[in-house]
Amino acid sequence: MFFKNNILGILWAIVILILTVLPGNYFPQISSFWELLSLDKLIHVSIFAIFSLLLIRVFKKQNKYLFLYSHSKISALLIGIIYGSLTEIIQSLINNGRHSSLYDFIANSAGCIVGLVLFNMFFMKYFKKV
Repeated sequence: MFFKNNILGILWAIVILILTVLPGNYFPQISSFWELLSLDKLIHVSIFAIFSLLLIRVFKKQNKYLFLYSHSKISALLIGIIYGSLTEIIQSLINNGRHSSLYDFIANSAGCIVGLVLFNMFFMKYFKKV
């Protein structure tokens, strides 16, 4: 049941991993630092916000693992941050024209926080009713 409920989160984690290991020439070249900062970091924040939202959702919907149910937000936040750091480590180990970056890690972590905030703003009411 846990796997069935978490399929979207698992699939999204796989998408993130695939994007992490794609060679750098698969992505458009950015001409200026400010363009890189805004587009690249926005993408990092977005994909990890979605990831943390999916994790919180599944942790709240299941009741087999009580710790994940009662601590869904902090668990999703920690898992997201750890996964974000692992993707940066993978990028540093694979020679595919991409590199790991502290700023990417910060953007990944910020995305997890954004996902948590979005959950509190838009979805918390739904889960209080359940």
